[in-house]
Amino acid sequence: MIPEQYVWLTWSSAFLIPWIVIFAVAPTYRKAMWWASLFTAPFGLTEPLFVPEYWSPPSLFNLAMTTGFDIESLIFCFGIGGIGAVLYNLLTGKSVQPVSEAEKRMPLHRHHYKALATPFVLFPVLYFFPWNPIYPGIVAMLAGAVANVLCRPDLKNKTWVGGLLFLVYYIIFLVGLEWSAPGYIDRVWNLGDLSGINVSFMPLEELLFAIAFGMYWSGVYEHFTWRQPVQKN
Repeated sequence: MIPEQYVWLTWSSAFLIPWIVIFAVAPTYRKAMWWASLFTAPFGLTEPLFVPEYWSPPSLFNLAMTTGFDIESLIFCFGIGGIGAVLYNLLTGKSVQPVSEAEKRMPLHRHHYKALATPFVLFPVLYFFPWNPIYPGIVAMLAGAVANVLCRPDLKNKTWVGGLLFLVYYIIFLVGLEWSAPGYIDRVWNLGDLSGINVSFMPLEELLFAIAFGMYWSGVYEHFTWRQPVQKN
């Protein structure tokens, strides 16, 4: 059994294993993976918003409980960002190509940056409502996913399917967490401040986070860089 102090480090680092494998064997997706992971990694610095309101994970040097920040959150955010951006394309055998200039000039794209900014604008507003901070995060990402689809209808399938794929991917890691550290979720998550709805041992909020993250992040690389997924020849 993994010592409690190192469970969060082990679990967050485990997300790097598929990242490294895919990066090594699928060069087509390397640029998107780097871009996405470097963009998401700094979101690990938002950990003080969630500790201890959402959870209180023992961390290296006890940083999470003494400062709110921890090294593991940066690793976690880096690992899920790159995979979330390419998982759909990887499993469907698609690559990306630039959107045409004519497409860029379509009326829908006047809202391009507004759509991308939706979760970043919405989260600070929702955060101050009297609810656990995981909920504004989930709602903000779902709103961002919807805004992206409204602006880029060509990313609709990638958004919905990408969300479901990332949910399955995330569940595998939750199962691994419970297997390697039985009862860790009950001990570390602030379950009394959540909905109380569990799917087996998994809090509903973790599953909602996974699907919301997958939906928003699966299409954000193409949206931000003016790319679109196409079937490889």
